[in-house]
Amino acid sequence: MNPAAGRGEAHWLLQPTARLAPLDENRARLELADIAAAAREEGLTRLADFLAGNGAGQDFLAAVFDLSPFLRDTARRRPCVLDGLLDMTIDARLKAIGAEIDQVHLTGAASESGLMRELRQWKAEAHLLIALADLAGEAGTALTVRRLSDLADACTRAAVDFLLRDAHSQGKLNLPDLNAPSLHSGWILLGMGKLGAHELNFSSDIDLVVFFDPEAPTILDPLDATELFSRLTRRLVRILQDRTENGYVFRTDLRLRPDPGSTPLAIPVEAALRYYEARGQNWERAAMIKARPVAGDLAAGAAFLKELQPYIWRKYMDYAAIADVHSIKRQIHAHKGHGEIAVKGHNVKLGRGGIREIEFFVQTQQLIAGGRFPELRGRETVPMLGQLAARGWITAEARDALARQYWFLRRVEHAVQMVADEQAHTLPDDDDGLERIARMLGFADADAFSQVLRASLQQVERHYAALFETAPELSTGIGNLVFTGDVDDPDTLRTLHGLGFQRPSDICRVIRGWHFGRYRVTQSAEARERLTELTPALLRSFGQTRRADEALIRFDEFLAGLPAGIQLFSLLQSNPALLKLLATIMGAAPRLAAIITRRPHVFDGLLDPALLTELPDRAYLSGRLSSFLEGDRPYEDVLDRLRIFASEQKFLIGVRLLAGSIDPTRAGHAFSDLADLTIEAALRAVTTEFAARHGTIAGGKVSLLGMGKLGSRELTAGSDVDLILLYDHDAEAEESDGGKPLAPSHYYSRMTQRLISAVSAPTAEGVLYELDLRLRPSGNKGPVATHIDAFRKYQREQAWTWEHMALSRARAIAGDASLCGEVEAEVAAVLGEPRDAAKVKAEAAEMRAMIEAEKPPRDLWDIKLIPGGLIDLEFIAQVAVITGQDEAGPRGPSTAEILSRLAPHFANTGIRQELVDAYALYLALTQMIRLCLTGAFERDDVPPGLSDLLLAVTDLPDFGVLEAHLMETSRKVRKDFDLLLRAARPR
Repeated sequence: MNPAAGRGEAHWLLQPTARLAPLDENRARLELADIAAAAREEGLTRLADFLAGNGAGQDFLAAVFDLSPFLRDTARRRPCVLDGLLDMTIDARLKAIGAEIDQVHLTGAASESGLMRELRQWKAEAHLLIALADLAGEAGTALTVRRLSDLADACTRAAVDFLLRDAHSQGKLNLPDLNAPSLHSGWILLGMGKLGAHELNFSSDIDLVVFFDPEAPTILDPLDATELFSRLTRRLVRILQDRTENGYVFRTDLRLRPDPGSTPLAIPVEAALRYYEARGQNWERAAMIKARPVAGDLAAGAAFLKELQPYIWRKYMDYAAIADVHSIKRQIHAHKGHGEIAVKGHNVKLGRGGIREIEFFVQTQQLIAGGRFPELRGRETVPMLGQLAARGWITAEARDALARQYWFLRRVEHAVQMVADEQAHTLPDDDDGLERIARMLGFADADAFSQVLRASLQQVERHYAALFETAPELSTGIGNLVFTGDVDDPDTLRTLHGLGFQRPSDICRVIRGWHFGRYRVTQSAEARERLTELTPALLRSFGQTRRADEALIRFDEFLAGLPAGIQLFSLLQSNPALLKLLATIMGAAPRLAAIITRRPHVFDGLLDPALLTELPDRAYLSGRLSSFLEGDRPYEDVLDRLRIFASEQKFLIGVRLLAGSIDPTRAGHAFSDLADLTIEAALRAVTTEFAARHGTIAGGKVSLLGMGKLGSRELTAGSDVDLILLYDHDAEAEESDGGKPLAPSHYYSRMTQRLISAVSAPTAEGVLYELDLRLRPSGNKGPVATHIDAFRKYQREQAWTWEHMALSRARAIAGDASLCGEVEAEVAAVLGEPRDAAKVKAEAAEMRAMIEAEKPPRDLWDIKLIPGGLIDLEFIAQVAVITGQDEAGPRGPSTAEILSRLAPHFANTGIRQELVDAYALYLALTQMIRLCLTGAFERDDVPPGLSDLLLAVTDLPDFGVLEAHLMETSRKVRKDFDLLLRAARPR
């Protein structure tokens, strides 16, 4: 004990050169008295007496404890730290603490909890001393960051040595020297960022990247090494960062390791080297500039970094590499001094003119030139500014200005963090908070501080912007877009939110995943660079869909399935219309997005420059299908290729509809032609395959009768297919002639079942179509295949009115030509039979009422079922056909055609036009909705992009007008339905 203590005298060894003013003088003195009382309680009478006195030291401490609640509370809990400054200088005590930490694994804690307690106590003492020295002006900022970094190094080394000795005692490792546990251990811990550069800030996380050498002599089981060192690393993080009653040591971040989302906490060195050489990104090159072995096997760490030198430092300054370096900058909007910089709420690290800009200024030039000039490979920012100036890369004025502002901004950052020991970089946005920071930095008031800070930020900003004036102009024009590193950039989050993204942090994570090269499509450096340059346009396009987050997530799923990306990214970059179309698909059309995500090859069809000019008519589709199926293929291969072809063509027909190159009517024809052709091909394949096993029936032939929307050529992207299979054969045929003969009825029933399976059974390529055969004679109770004679007899003698109405849409789509002709003739004959028109109308009206009662519409957008909806129109058309109320002409099953030629005595010109217009509206809406959605249209959850598409296809100005028009149209149709089928009073 100092002899002066007994006489109440003390010599304070910290002599502040800075004069700090408290926010409240009276409060400051009370706080100092409070700490003096705590000292007296612990028997520290000389400290208590000192604090009760007057002088520069007491004034300084009173101001510090008033300005920093964190430092005040630390001093109150641990007055012994202040008492030590009556015997020893801060520098001497910090060196002593470092020595004690270095020896703890030999002389100190025998348990993990004991180590955690001792490290926290040393850290708390050192933290307070470093802050006092900094605020007093005893230590410049350069010394402060070095002291903080040395403290972090020592604590990390102590924890690592403890863990290695513990693993040795458990028989997991065989350490050659227990007094030097890390020596030859193979456990490599690299300090990154500010720790690696000896530039740690006051409340900084420490960034560590952990590797290990599986061939190190200490490792007993190389196969268990990844698990062992990952487990040790997890314990290391717990020792350093878990909060206990003694606080914490350092928050620890391991996310700078290669691809942190999919790699273990500790990575074998060979795997790491392969990653950096094959998939490493330029921001990772920049991060590795500061990498430094801080704990563990320091020699192995140095050897690892030496191996990485060619990756970090390119030997030649090739312009492709420079362009790649600039691709980092291309994501950053250089403001170039425009606009006023606000002081309140400014982020001094990431904001305009901030610390990050100075660091980036240095690191990009290091990356470009460090390969040729080894003196530019240093870790520390300010010394590297000097080297850049010495080599002529920057001016002496830029060196001096940026060095001066770097240390000033680091002081500001420290002051912000010393208030409450928070890893914060943002200045307070209130007057009192800003006044506090100003006084901690020795300014008279907030105005004086604001003036100096604003000038500092503007000076940095000018130099930073000028650095890239010779680079290609690649400013996004929409604000910051920074996806390098592993931490969200605040300005980027704001930019994304402004673009329309509701979960900007999630979007940042997704885009960072692209840059890690986890997908095949982004594994090459060139592909990643192209995608980097495309990203602003992508985000702008997805933002305009007004379901931006969903659109980008779907695009991410699409990328995950692609085999390569350079061609795609280049194409999208040079073709804004295609990018807009892709964004529309991802944002407004989940059905199409699902197709393109499950089968990325369908996107190849979009690369066809003639896509939007070629009409997908029957001849076009038939030619494409023939080419796709050509050659002798196994049965299963044919079925899979039919699914692939149909999926791709449905997608491309839908794209044409989205783009407006075909209208909804033509889309219905195209979807129907596609179904005709692919089901016909499936029938041929099934017939051939079935005959190989069971032979053929003498005179046997088949016809497929398309019903419903297939028959009327009005299919949508999501329609089921209604079919009836009819067959005929020689009258005397008793069974087939194959190895496993079957009777005709059994033969065709089995063959129909095989056709159903061929079309509807899911394979690796999905389903071709869902088939519905319930419109056959006798429905589900009857056989799945019907003889033509049975069909003829049923339709003429037993069929209900509704079955004849359904028959009005029938069309032979595939099979034997002669039987198809016979079936068509029979359908025409049945439809032409005389009927009691009044009875038919009454039955149709009754049937409509029954449907309405049993299946009421969900809402206005249940267009099929609403009163005055699609069913009403279809019933009017079908009744007109079977009662001869349509004008003469070739029979066409299309509802639109029938409505357009209703006989004048059945519907006058005005009614006919109303019905035609209504059907056009319903067709347009249902085609687009079924194209885009896989489920029901939910009025309160419509993708905004889909709303826009519905307005475009109906040529209406806004969604409210569209709903009003839909409501008015359905009202008119129901009125016409009542007039035409319910014998209401004529107009």
